[in-house]
Amino acid sequence: MPQGRHVFPQLTVMENLETGLSALTGRGKGSAKVPPHIFDLFPKLYDIRTRAAGFLSGGEQQQLAIGRALAGEPGLLLLDEPTEGIQPNVVQQIEAALVHVRDQLGMTVLVVEQYLDFVWRFADRYCAMQNGRIIRQGAIAGESAKDVAHLVQI
Repeated sequence: MPQGRHVFPQLTVMENLETGLSALTGRGKGSAKVPPHIFDLFPKLYDIRTRAAGFLSGGEQQQLAIGRALAGEPGLLLLDEPTEGIQPNVVQQIEAALVHVRDQLGMTVLVVEQYLDFVWRFADRYCAMQNGRIIRQGAIAGESAKDVAHLVQI
């Protein structure tokens, strides 16, 4: 999922989710069903499923974008700065969703993120880069976010 939310603002939450599925399956709109676990991960999306995405808050749009990426049940989920501009309570919901898809669905999650504390709470491994080069990598268990943060200060 690219940085930024990239939702279809004129479509409803449900239509956004279905549009992604229709593109993946090649079936027409409405024939692909959104997996129920999307609404388990992000209950707010179910509550606002008939609302146009353009009227959602930034956190709701981010949940929708992640939900749309997960709806196709990929083996690998790529996220570019999923916490950018998001309130702390929504960051916690996103974190819980990522832990769930990793642990319960067996999905690999690769996150590019500048807030190391967020990543350190759920990642197994890290790779710190600077100017396109790997400057440090390893297991999260053997490091602290503080030890790595000074290497990649923005």
